[in-house]
Amino acid sequence: MLLKTHFRGGDYDTYCYTGGKPFNPALPTAVFLHGGQNDHSVWILQTRYFAHHGFGVLAVDLPGHGRSQGPALASIEDMADWLSALLDAAGVGTAILIGHSMGSLIALESAGRSGSAARIAGIALVGTAYPMKVADALLDAANNDQQTAIDMVNIWSHSTISPKPSAPGPGFYVQGASQRLMQRIARQSEQKPTVFHTDFAACNAYANGEQAARAVTCPTLFLLGQRDVMTPAKAAAGLIAAIKQAKVVQIAASGHALMAEQPDAVLDQLFQFATAAAISALQSAPSVAPVAVGD
Repeated sequence: MLLKTHFRGGDYDTYCYTGGKPFNPALPTAVFLHGGQNDHSVWILQTRYFAHHGFGVLAVDLPGHGRSQGPALASIEDMADWLSALLDAAGVGTAILIGHSMGSLIALESAGRSGSAARIAGIALVGTAYPMKVADALLDAANNDQQTAIDMVNIWSHSTISPKPSAPGPGFYVQGASQRLMQRIARQSEQKPTVFHTDFAACNAYANGEQAARAVTCPTLFLLGQRDVMTPAKAAAGLIAAIKQAKVVQIAASGHALMAEQPDAVLDQLFQFATAAAISALQSAPSVAPVAVGD
């Protein structure tokens, strides 16, 4: 689905994958936010399940990524501004935000600004850390040698170079899929600064995480990979301590690419969390007609 999003004086087409069903803003809305040098496709399993079990789904391509128009945004704050404009364009009153890596910072910043569950009913932070610092060598490669940067991220994002046969399904090659996606985004951005560099520099520069976390009032799920070396589980400790309604789940045998390495475990945790958050939001809004969630 393409949404015309009005942002900073311009109108841009934004691509939102809706999980194989038409988007219905009357349903509880789950918004999926991808990480740096990625697009909506990292959420394919989770989004399709959500869409067929009671949720309206918006899995976005951020500006400059995938099928969305506009330049890549240079800061997490800008991305949160854009997300607010997108929700308005989609007619969404209340949303549950699910973000991976860079997307988790967008979800955090958005929830911190919201100040109540009236706009953001819950956030799930997948593979998150704060501060989300990026090595100088990776930032340089992201701008000047994208294939080297892709190789670095691909190696560091996975818990093993040799997953079990047919994992997570027959014919699926975890590292290969990640590499091809990043290469596709790189081909869309050959001018400098590249999308790759813009994304990682935004993560590296984001400095409002603690303040945003203290302002979060909605339920929050931290979904972390036990073997993550990009955003180690311990690097989320400050955010966890600052958010009052924080729940922490660590996924075994998973690195930073949780959705690819342990897709079913990630889906189970996200759906359980989102369903509870949606029900809580509906109960706090008695004037809204009841909607069956999870069917």
